[in-house]
Amino acid sequence: MADFKESLIVLWSFPLYILVILAEILYSHFHHLKLYSVKGTFHNIILSSFNALLDIVMRGICLMVLNYFYQFRFFEIHHPYWYWFVLLIGQDFMFYWLHRVDHYCRLFWAIHATHHNSEEFNLTVGFRSSVFQPLYRFIYYIPLALIGFKGADIMLIYSVTQIFGILVHTQTIGKLGILEHIFVTPSHHRVHHGKNVPYLDKNMGMLLIIWDKLFGTFEEETEPVEYGLTKPLEKDDVFTLIFHEWIEIWKDVKKAPRLKDKLMYIFGPPGWSHDGSKKTSHQLRQERIWQGKTKNS
Repeated sequence: MADFKESLIVLWSFPLYILVILAEILYSHFHHLKLYSVKGTFHNIILSSFNALLDIVMRGICLMVLNYFYQFRFFEIHHPYWYWFVLLIGQDFMFYWLHRVDHYCRLFWAIHATHHNSEEFNLTVGFRSSVFQPLYRFIYYIPLALIGFKGADIMLIYSVTQIFGILVHTQTIGKLGILEHIFVTPSHHRVHHGKNVPYLDKNMGMLLIIWDKLFGTFEEETEPVEYGLTKPLEKDDVFTLIFHEWIEIWKDVKKAPRLKDKLMYIFGPPGWSHDGSKKTSHQLRQERIWQGKTKNS
């Protein structure tokens, strides 16, 4: 039943997406904002299609794995309202850690970087999926199955929160008052896509912003956002958009002098280098703080 509901949610969400995207395109046109380009939108559609195809292929495997662990569940929540409420909170919590690992481990950043390498930010960027994420995403939801949630229900709630996650990819909505303290808002997610040094690896949540505030990854939108990667791509063909970071990892591994360095280039944070030729987001922030102190002294 939950699998059927998930299919219905996906089906009925498409008219919503089309409506809001057309509205944003018109708003951008009449206000001369230039939020969309034909090439950028085409890339977003292509990358989303690749992700969707892989997601379909992996769906049966995900369900099988989650249901396998469900049979070893520690306990069950029988009250339907509490069941869905706790599942919603739990799924969002696990997504936060999935997303955080994608940003702090270069192996997974190589997959997730596709979602961030657009220098545009609009609703279609929400579909610019991390193409290979369906290969491992379900692993993060195994604890939910062990707690007592069915695999189909976990996948259903993920689809619901994905709708919300797509709709926050917009520059046309400002700050939302009290909601800024609870939910991920467009303002929070603009920060997440920024290459501004203070914004790097911030605001990882999908639905709730409280995880970022609890675990030290929250940053408020305080300066105009520059979108894209800290190092712009030399080419923007589809192959490069998907595999550019894998190519860079290979180059770094080849030049690394020690096995430890090679492993750090794969599993360490993006920007780590054995010779200081590159910098992590943490190093860039520390450098900016130091420059600010030097300037004010």
